[in-house]
This record gives sequence, C-alpha cells and structure tokens, in this order.
Amino acid sequence: CSDCVAACCDLLREDELNSAAPDHLPTPMEMRAFMDGYIIGQEDAKKILSVAVYNHYKRIYTGNKGDVEVSKSNILMLGPTGVGKTALSFALAERLGSPILSADSRQLYAEIPIGTAAPTKEEQERIKHYFIGTHHLTDYYSAAQYEIDVLKLTEELFKTHSTLLLTGGSMMYIDAVCKGIDDIPTVDEITRRTLLDRYEQEGLEPLVDELRLLDPEYYRVVDLKNPKRVIHALEICYMTGRTYTSFRTQTTKERPFRIIKIGLTRDREELYDRINRRVDEMIKEGLLEEAKSVYEYKHLNSLNTVGYKEMFQYLDGEWTLDFAIEKIKQNSRIYSRKQMTWFKRDTDIAWFHPDQKEEIMNHINNLLS
Repeated sequence: CSDCVAACCDLLREDELNSAAPDHLPTPMEMRAFMDGYIIGQEDAKKILSVAVYNHYKRIYTGNKGDVEVSKSNILMLGPTGVGKTALSFALAERLGSPILSADSRQLYAEIPIGTAAPTKEEQERIKHYFIGTHHLTDYYSAAQYEIDVLKLTEELFKTHSTLLLTGGSMMYIDAVCKGIDDIPTVDEITRRTLLDRYEQEGLEPLVDELRLLDPEYYRVVDLKNPKRVIHALEICYMTGRTYTSFRTQTTKERPFRIIKIGLTRDREELYDRINRRVDEMIKEGLLEEAKSVYEYKHLNSLNTVGYKEMFQYLDGEWTLDFAIEKIKQNSRIYSRKQMTWFKRDTDIAWFHPDQKEEIMNHINNLLS
C-alpha cells in the first residue's frame, strides 16, 4: 500500500544508500538488497515493493508528483546452447523482481521438455515464466508471431514491472525482439499444405532448384539445407507472385523500451565439455523415450532440431544408439558455433563469463541507474 511504500522511502532516506549518493536514483535491485537487510522472508512482497519504491523515488527525483511513465528496460541475456543461461537467469530475475520471458523457439512446445532443457515445473513455480510449453508440435508458430506476442506481453508486464528479463539462444527470436521481423504476408493454409506435401514427397532438392529460378537473390544467401527457410520463401513466391527478397527490407523497428544486452560466453573447451555432459544428462532423464513419444510427428518442422533428428535416425534403424548420442553432441557443438558467429555481429552486447554474476549485476545496475 502507499503508506508502506512511503514508510520504506523514509527509511531509505535515512540509510547511507541515499545519503552517500543523493543524486542517485536507486534501482529495484538496490531496493531489494536494502530490504533484505530489514525484512526476513516475504520474497514476493519484496519483489513488488522494490518496484513500487523505485517508481515512488522516480517521481521524487524527476520532481513530478503525478503520473509518470516508468522507465522500461528489457534485459536480454543470450548465449550459445549449454553456456549456463538458465541458472544465471534465476539469480538475475530474483534480484530484479522480474518474470522470465523465453526466447527459445523449441521450449515453446509442451511435448519436448527434456530435449529442449525447458525449465521444470518447480523452477517455473519459483519464477514466473512465459513462452514455455505454450504450444503443441502440430501448431504453426513463427518468429513473426513471436514478435507480435512478445510485444503484446511486454506492454502488459511493464504496467507492473520497470524491468523485464528475456533469455534464450534462438537467433531469429532474439532479432524479432531487438530488430523486428519484416512485414511478410501470412501464408494461407492451402499454399502451406501444397509446399509441405511436395517436401514430404519429393524432398528438399527440387524445392531448392525451384527457389533458384523464382528468387535467385534469396537463393544466394539462404541456408539451402534448411527446409523451413526454403519452403517459406517458396510459399511467399507462390502466394504473392513476388520474390521473397522483395519483402525483406531488414529495417530495424523502434521499440517502446530500452534493451540491455548481456552475452554469456565460455572458452570453447569448457563450453564443449558442458554440452557433452548436458547431452548425457538428457539421455539419463529420458530423451530417447521422449523421442519415441513424438516419433509420429518427426516430419514436422518443430522437430527438425538437434536431439530429435538424431534419435529418429536411431529409431529408423539407421544408426546405433551410441552413434546417435555422439552425433547429438557433435551437432550441438556445431550449433553453438553458429550462435556465437551470429551474436558476435552485434556490438551492443556486453560479454561476460557466467561466473561473473556480480560483475553482470553491477553492469546492469549502472545502466538502470
């Protein structure tokens, strides 16, 4: 309540936090650290109160006693698979009093929590998560739809939070938030079904040849081994009579919030060891059984991902189980290199080792201040 906020502010004014830096606007993280020294337990209450006190202080420091727009910051924590984003995101979210918004294109699917290393039920009870297990493998979902959904959600969450935490490693989903997806027409069901049937019956090679004829410019830059990219480009060509390239303006969209980018990295040997051990842990947790449970959907793009493609080849009798496991490890390492190549192009990312938790907190704290 307002009385409680005012009382807490009175305490803060007398505390050296304020007297040591009278021109400094304390962030929710600092408020939370301060209250930890006065209030035992009551974690949820402290999260809410830290944001409320921050907003109260902001009105004081800006000289505005009426309604003011809360400073909105979206902290984006990214990095390659297996680097340690999940563990650090919990510590950071608790300090910020923020929910966690996932930017992982596969953790969306409820049927595959093991192979995607999705947060457990207990972890989600500890910190509120969004975009985890919200869809099914048969649902069509894209980075463009994610952009729409995440912007709508952040608009709502910013009404009660000054800072949000977005974490993940899906490159297109991260770009959807930071830059925006080009305004490309939604593909109708008939066109989508037509191209999918062709892919299932003829394979990828004839579709690649057709893309070379219909959109030679996109043909030169697209990953020709990625069925989703090739098929989507052809869908647009079929449906509009225009090249897919003509819709790719790649113009960065303005966002109504600030984005603070934190990148996590490890030495290659250290990262690879973590990836290998992570795959072994997934096998122990039941990755094979999970792959068996979704085997009938193996043709779907939602399962065209590391961990399941290899297990399906084992289930098809093409590989031994040991070989499939080694291929999962190898392909995960290859994917981590692709992620880092993509991320390194962004000079706005501040890079840290995951063990540098306090340095990361201080970096964020300084930017929020």
